[in-house]
Amino acid sequence: MKKKMMGGLLSLSLVGLALSGCGAAPAKEQGGSAATTPAPKGEPTQLVISTWGFSDDFFKKEVYAPFEKEHNVKIVLEIGNNAERLNKVRQGSSNVDLIYLSDYYAQQAIEAGLFEKIDRSRIPNLKDIYDVAKAPLGEDYGPAYTIGQLGIAYSPKAAGKDIKSWSDLWSPELSKKLTIPNITSTSGPMILDAASTVAGSTSFDADKAFAKMKELNKGVVKYYGQTSEFVNMFAQGEIAAGPIMEMYMKDLKAAVPDAKFVSPSEGGYAIMNTVNVVKGSKNKQLAEDFINWHLSKEVQEKSAKAKIDSPVNTTLQLSAEESQGITYGKDVVSKLRKLDMKFVNQNLKGWIDRWNKEVTQ
Repeated sequence: MKKKMMGGLLSLSLVGLALSGCGAAPAKEQGGSAATTPAPKGEPTQLVISTWGFSDDFFKKEVYAPFEKEHNVKIVLEIGNNAERLNKVRQGSSNVDLIYLSDYYAQQAIEAGLFEKIDRSRIPNLKDIYDVAKAPLGEDYGPAYTIGQLGIAYSPKAAGKDIKSWSDLWSPELSKKLTIPNITSTSGPMILDAASTVAGSTSFDADKAFAKMKELNKGVVKYYGQTSEFVNMFAQGEIAAGPIMEMYMKDLKAAVPDAKFVSPSEGGYAIMNTVNVVKGSKNKQLAEDFINWHLSKEVQEKSAKAKIDSPVNTTLQLSAEESQGITYGKDVVSKLRKLDMKFVNQNLKGWIDRWNKEVTQ
């Protein structure tokens, strides 16, 4: 059977609970956080978390500090982008207990055997999150704590037209007004998939996708690797449109007040950030407690209202104003398209080579 790239509509599957491990007292719910054995007295346990470092003040106050107090923990951060932090773990040059990665990089870590299998009985808040977020890369591994959406941002005035579809990126009006994610970025393979869809394929067709991207190339101002590049070009009027995550609309609207975000008629793409326990961690149960805390209604609600992350916890209720600029609600999430990250990783090297030879030559 021909392998498809897209998972299509997000699946609704229930995740089974594993047996509680190591004879530890089972986690119980108390508000949003899991209550384990009482925090030991004396020197706090050090929990090393590898993460991106954005919105540092928010996380220190609202996420880390309450957990540290409840569990007698000292959280130490290792900061960097996905690739840098994953390489440190791969090389054994860090003592990380818990790592935040996009699903694309997390799949690479799984294939390299870098994660512990999590004990789902210690994470009761899993029952309250979207089914697709519970085990995006398999039930042995960590959940997605946020689901963002890749769609199209544009300025109606600068674009000279309304954008409703991925196919609109190929419109003559947008020629020399576009920026597109580079194939090496997290969203690069999603654009390749969108090109295949625009070309008329119901399942991923690499030949049609690359032919369509070659056709688009002449209208692209720049292939961006960092979101800041998109924001700067948009603010300076160098571009009028391009694919970007919905969470960056706050920055775009600050620069260009008439900026709009559209989830294309064929569907936006789900971008999921995951959290996992690193292989060999001496604080596995504590790390699982922290995952449970991050999935709690308390943390998810504060993060959503602060426009830090789109929530996966389904028990919180946001107003229209509070949900502006984030990916929120079952109806929205259920329509997102999700790539098979194992398939992406298996083919990415070949796609990059082909992109450089056929698209951007």
